[in-house]
Amino acid sequence: MSAALKLNFEVRPLAPVLAAEVIGLDLRHPLDATTRDSVYAAFIRHHVLCFRDQHLSHEEQIAFTEQFGTLERHMARNKGKLNPLLHIVSNLGDDGKPSGKVASTGWHTDKSFRPEPSLATILHAVTMPPQGGETCFANMIAAYEALPEATKQALDGVGVVHSWALSRSNIDRKPTAEELADAPDIVHPLVRVIPETGKKALFMGEHASHLDGRSTEEGRARILELEAHATEARFVYLHQWRAGDMLMWDNRCLLHRANSNFDANRYPRVLHRTCLRGKAPA
Repeated sequence: MSAALKLNFEVRPLAPVLAAEVIGLDLRHPLDATTRDSVYAAFIRHHVLCFRDQHLSHEEQIAFTEQFGTLERHMARNKGKLNPLLHIVSNLGDDGKPSGKVASTGWHTDKSFRPEPSLATILHAVTMPPQGGETCFANMIAAYEALPEATKQALDGVGVVHSWALSRSNIDRKPTAEELADAPDIVHPLVRVIPETGKKALFMGEHASHLDGRSTEEGRARILELEAHATEARFVYLHQWRAGDMLMWDNRCLLHRANSNFDANRYPRVLHRTCLRGKAPA
């Protein structure tokens, strides 16, 4: 905390399980190297950072994200001439009005179906409902550490098949041939190591199909058991959005989902998303 104070910003924990708010930075301006490194250290420690009172354009959000690595492209394409490196997450229909549909309500980690899944997601609140519509996070390090030692030993070395096709079928949508060619099934470790700390985290979620080397039915059932454990209230933080909030979270050790506990036919929920490409899990 002392280093943060010297840099004229504060990091304040939001919950015991994970998350902290960052006060005093204007992310429209580039971070100097010391500030950037301090922000990244807080990101590793707290897993979710909430930068308060931010009002960034698309290009400014992209520029902020690029200070921490390489931007990841999105499967979904924005309509119109918007920058493809920024994805608009919303419940609006083609007519610009609330559609009643809220996406991403299942527990997942972004782009786990890629050979190099996302390191971080940056999500900027533009228009939010007056109540509800939280983003929920589950700490997969804490969930792993709470498992019995025998279970930990049994899970180490186990692979998980991550599937974009399964992910689409979960929302009753058939993926196109182009999508399947772009994102074929891939196997990642069920237990991955966070390189900066050496801690182990469960790595699964909605894109995870089944355990590699087992029948789909058996392997899927085991994933669902582990997800039920990992998303117990003791591991979960619900972020209640404020105007101007921008979240940056670690996809390597968290599951997240949108909360649909608001009238999505009446209230818009619009956020801007950028993602940082990570490395192959190990």
